Amino acid sequence: MRKASLKTTIRWNELPWAKIQRKTFKLQKRIFQAAKLRQKAKARKLQKLLFKSYYAKLLAVRRVTQDNQGKKTAGIDGKKVIYDYQRILLTQQLGIKGYKSKALRRVWIPKPGRDEKHPLGIPTIKDRAIQALVKSALEPYWEALFEGTSYGFRPGRSAHDAIGRIYTCINTKAKYVLDADITKCFDKIDHDYLMSKIDCPSNIRLLINQWLKSGVMNNGVFEETDSGTPQGGIISPLLANIALDGMIRDITDIFPPTKMVKGERNNNYKPAIIRYADDFVVLLGVKEEAITLKHPQELQDS
Repeated sequence: MRKASLKTTIRWNELPWAKIQRKTFKLQKRIFQAAKLRQKAKARKLQKLLFKSYYAKLLAVRRVTQDNQGKKTAGIDGKKVIYDYQRILLTQQLGIKGYKSKALRRVWIPKPGRDEKHPLGIPTIKDRAIQALVKSALEPYWEALFEGTSYGFRPGRSAHDAIGRIYTCINTKAKYVLDADITKCFDKIDHDYLMSKIDCPSNIRLLINQWLKSGVMNNGVFEETDSGTPQGGIISPLLANIALDGMIRDITDIFPPTKMVKGERNNNYKPAIIRYADDFVVLLGVKEEAITLKHPQELQDS
C-alpha cells in the first residue's frame, strides 16, 4: 500500500501497522546511530525527515488516541478523538504550519498513600499528538547520549533495572547509601537552561518552546508557566531527563578517583549514582564519603 492511499482511507484498523512501525523504527535507529557517532548534522536531517513522515504521524495519533491511558481525556477545547475518520483527519493536521499550542487543563489527582493531590496539566488531543511526534524524533537522539545509570522514563528500562543496578553496586562496593529526590523537579526546571541543552532542528525547538510557555487553565483562570515542564504532556518526562542529564557526571567529577582513607589508598573513591527520574541514590564505600557528599564544596576546596 502506498503512502498516498493511506491519506484517503478511513479503514484505520486495516492500515499496515507492522510496516508502519518497522519503517519508523528504522529511521529512529538511524537517528540513534548518528547521535552515537556525534554526527549532529546527520542526526538533525534525519529528525526533520521523521517529523515529516506520515508513518510517524500515524503512530503518534494511534498512541494518544488508542494506546495511552488518558486517550479519552479532553483538553481545554473539550475535543476527543474516538472514531477512525477523526484519527485520519488528526494525522493530516500534524505539522508546524499554522500550529499554536493551547493552554493545559489543570486537574488534581490523589497521590498514592498520601493525603494530598498532585496537579496535572492536560494538553488538547492535537497538542498530545504533536508532542508524541516530536518525542519520536527526539528520544532516539538522546537515548544515545543519556547517562548509563539513568533509568526513569526511558524505553527498555524500568524500576526493576534500577534495583538490579543498585544490587550489583552494593554487592561489590557500597556500604552507605544516600537516598534523595529533587523537590518539585518537574515544576522548577528552568526554561532557558532546558532550551540551551536541546539540540534539534529549529522547527522542533519552536514547538517545545510553545509547550513550555503555553500556560494553564485552572478553574477558568489562566496561569502563566514561567518554569517547569508540562506535566501531563507526553513529552514532559523526556524534557525532564534532558534537563537532568549530566547531573551524575557533575557529582562524580567532584570526587578524585583515588584518595587516602584511614591510612589506605582507596582506588575506587568515586561514588556510584543511580537515578530514576527525580529520585536518586548515591552508593558510597565509607561513611566519610557520605558526609563529604552532603558538603561537596568542602571537597572541591580541599
